[in-house]
Amino acid sequence: MIHIYTDGSARGNPGPGGYGIILKHNSHTEERSQGYRTTTNNRMELLAVIIGLEALKQPNQSVTIYSDSKYVINAIEKGWLQNWLKIDFKNKKNPDLWKRFWAVYQKHLVHFCWVKGHAGHYENERCDQLAVASSHQHLLIDTYYESLKSL
Repeated sequence: MIHIYTDGSARGNPGPGGYGIILKHNSHTEERSQGYRTTTNNRMELLAVIIGLEALKQPNQSVTIYSDSKYVINAIEKGWLQNWLKIDFKNKKNPDLWKRFWAVYQKHLVHFCWVKGHAGHYENERCDQLAVASSHQHLLIDTYYESLKSL
């Protein structure tokens, strides 16, 4: 079983943001994070999950993703994403990331576990620290999001 802990952050929402991930498998633990100069909290929450799943090298892995994002978890568990796929994301936010998520999600056996944010859950707190710290340094461009804002 692989455990992926995720969190996203945006200062200003939109504003500088980042994600933080902890991947755990057996005795191996790995942290990843990245910052973006202008983005949203929901984009970073979703991107954290995507990057975590994309880090898996073998298909059909049994994965539990821990997230404090109701946006991400409800999209899967309440069937929102299935509806968005049927309408090709017409008038929905973050279609670029949802399509990327769907492509990698289908490769694995994924279970989501919601954790309350900022409530002392060690890995969630650590992912939050990684996300916030990454929003202050080495910022990439969230090209899709920034191109929408220039319209």
